[in-house]
Amino acid sequence: MRGVVFDGKRVEVVGDLEVREPGPGEVLVAVAAAGLCHSDLSVVDGTIPFPVPVVLGHEGAGVVEAVGAGVAHVRVGDHVALSTLASCGACADCGRGRPTMCRRAIGRPGQPFSQEGRPVFQFACNSAFAERTVVRAVQAVRVPEDIPMASAALIGCGVLTGVGAVLNRAKVDHGDSVLVIGTGGIGLNVLQGARIAGASRIVAVDANPAKEAVARQFGATDFLTSTEGVRDLLPTGVDHAFECVGRVELVRQAIDLLDRHGQAILLGVPPAGAEASFAVASMYLDKSILGCRYGSSRPQRDIALYAELYRDGRLLLDELVTQTYPVEEFERAAADAEAGKVARGVLTF
Repeated sequence: MRGVVFDGKRVEVVGDLEVREPGPGEVLVAVAAAGLCHSDLSVVDGTIPFPVPVVLGHEGAGVVEAVGAGVAHVRVGDHVALSTLASCGACADCGRGRPTMCRRAIGRPGQPFSQEGRPVFQFACNSAFAERTVVRAVQAVRVPEDIPMASAALIGCGVLTGVGAVLNRAKVDHGDSVLVIGTGGIGLNVLQGARIAGASRIVAVDANPAKEAVARQFGATDFLTSTEGVRDLLPTGVDHAFECVGRVELVRQAIDLLDRHGQAILLGVPPAGAEASFAVASMYLDKSILGCRYGSSRPQRDIALYAELYRDGRLLLDELVTQTYPVEEFERAAADAEAGKVARGVLTF
């Protein structure tokens, strides 16, 4: 079968990939569509260290092809969106409703794939850039069949991360003010999460002025090409500032632009070991800096919720899909993503 493999030096679309059958508590999914996220590109450029060779991709949707023993919540033929969260469901964090903190979900990468008899790693417990993948049953969430696969695929990462950061981690309330730095795939979902939460002022910042129209479509009330104008719009600062780029200087700007009792939520992924600084004295006004993993989500609950919000017209998914590419055109899709030409490019099989 076809898949996108990174061997540590280059990315190649191969045709001789194999995947094992699902074991107990696992699901085999025929992938129909997979979003190209910057996390995949971060593996290639070394920002996210990962063992190789590895099948990339972690934001996918497809059809259940087989289930292992003990799997009851999905059946062969079901349409599913895939999460990256292979949580155990039995530890203290899972029991508290915090599956993103499950230590088994951040465990040693598996090797369900092989190529020419050699084992190949799975990225983010998912590897959606393959025609078929095996995941833990908890990662496969049934979605209505009337949701296009290219749109359903995006729920599993970009939507869970962005919308979840607003609703689950920051808990944005009606009337709050929100600053979103960076309007890529994650930033756009933060914008629409803030809109859904009822924020009264939603300021989007992106250096590319061409992104204004789509930022406003997703919920921005104001658009700036730098953070310098934020105080002109909101003189006392903002209640919530989301950094969605992964640059330490932007982390500092997010913190500096907080109002009293404000909170900065860090979603961008800087290089490993990067450090950011802030004025300690400013934090005594009840300000907070919040990390956020995967939107603090509970995928089995949240994916179903977001699917219904989409069907009700409140959550935009189709509009996130700027362009689809056959998997063989991975290189072109990656170049478009790096150039900022797409909100989300989606690979199709």
